[in-house]
Amino acid sequence: MELVGKIIKVNQEISGQGKNGTWRKQEVIVETEDQYPKQVCVTVWGEKIDQMPLQEGKKVNIGINIESREYNGRWYTDVKAWKMDEVSAGGAAPQTGAQSGQSQAGGPPPDDFFTDDSQGDPLPF
Repeated sequence: MELVGKIIKVNQEISGQGKNGTWRKQEVIVETEDQYPKQVCVTVWGEKIDQMPLQEGKKVNIGINIESREYNGRWYTDVKAWKMDEVSAGGAAPQTGAQSGQSQAGGPPPDDFFTDDSQGDPLPF
């Protein structure tokens, strides 16, 4: 999924120790540009904190995953960013270095999905 809006607040980075080592996360509050704007708290994890444009006032296009989990009979929902591009004044999001080899949806370029039969198709069907 994608979310387009303006970063209105960048919270302090939080870190801690887990069973897999040190973890880091930072939350940003994004306000959508709908007729009735909504504010969404988006979490950025690990090294992506250093790779994303996390500055208040920036208009961004964010690739997100939404996940809910149950704990003691209550449900908790996380909105996690997996990519974030600053939107230029023209409205289109530029490709960043991390996404230069990927399509807009975050997967491999479309050329990688289809191959010429002369290369031999590894799939049996």
